Amino acid sequence: MATLTGAKRIVVKIGSALLVERDSGQLRAEWLHSLAADVAWLKGQGADVILVSSGSIALGRGVLDLANTTLPLEQSQAAAAVGQIRLARAYEEALAPHGINTAQVLVTLEDSSDRRRYLNSRATLETLLGLGVVPIVNENDTVATDEIRYGDNDRLAAQIAVTVGADQLILLSDVDGFYSANPNEDANARRYDVINEITPEIEAMAGDAGSGLSKGGMKTKLMAAKMAASGGCAMAITEGSPLNPLKNLEQGANCTWFTATLDPQAARKRWISAMKPRGEIVVDNGAARALTNGKSLLPAGVTGVAGEFGRGDPVAIVTPDGRKLGQGLSRYTAYEADAIKGRNSSEIEPTLGYPGRAALIHRDDMAL
Repeated sequence: MATLTGAKRIVVKIGSALLVERDSGQLRAEWLHSLAADVAWLKGQGADVILVSSGSIALGRGVLDLANTTLPLEQSQAAAAVGQIRLARAYEEALAPHGINTAQVLVTLEDSSDRRRYLNSRATLETLLGLGVVPIVNENDTVATDEIRYGDNDRLAAQIAVTVGADQLILLSDVDGFYSANPNEDANARRYDVINEITPEIEAMAGDAGSGLSKGGMKTKLMAAKMAASGGCAMAITEGSPLNPLKNLEQGANCTWFTATLDPQAARKRWISAMKPRGEIVVDNGAARALTNGKSLLPAGVTGVAGEFGRGDPVAIVTPDGRKLGQGLSRYTAYEADAIKGRNSSEIEPTLGYPGRAALIHRDDMAL
């Protein structure tokens, strides 16, 4: 059974029904402060933590006194705008006594489907985590329309977990795991402790219904588990309503773990290796040696650029004798890469006329 204290990077998804009282629309402050204590405990164990939190619409509709029914899009977005600022402040106030800084990160589906935005999101989250910050991530409900929505935070949380290379994703839910049938309707339903493979039989057991203010049902959780596992991230479903839900999980609370066969780094390398390169970056022998020793590719080690590629596109990395060393995701367009090749990092801004990243291809975005 997985243990939270063994994880290096954890993404926790919190549903609306856990944060907001259904009848009153008020924040469950005591519960939130207990979650903050759990986050502080995990960070004390050396783990990075990201929270993917619903609740902005639920909080906003309480403030605006909107009926607890399905809202039209414009009212949902208005409620999100009002609730988001209260949600961010609530997390800030809950985590500040533990000496933890927070950041609000709002995303849409387009931010992960577009490589340039994906790289920007990844870089921002990595920087925040490196600074010891706990990012609070939510879908940008104030601007997202159906065609650019995740639609539920289970899959958003899985996407964030894969983006940052998390090794564990915890879905705090209104159920204590994955069951063979709806336990509220079938007395013979059994909970699975561990699921190593999501088979068609497992998928057939999942229902559609969410509960309370939550949008996600068990099918969306299975989709999240598939996404997470493909990125090398184990996922747990556990009941989140009791105080200190993460410590409860560590101490043996009911749950279902979905295992991952690869670690996050290996899964990411496999994903990058499978891409079709859009161009080539030729490196000198010194850069080739540095790359094999785990370094990022700096512009100074580049001698040639070929092809037409944009920022975030896969490119082949080629040695002076034409041997393919590997490939990676370029942080510059072909035009920019050609302009800064052979130059030191301090020369990037004077050459391009705007600041750029030090690495042309970061080691985390490279598969050799």
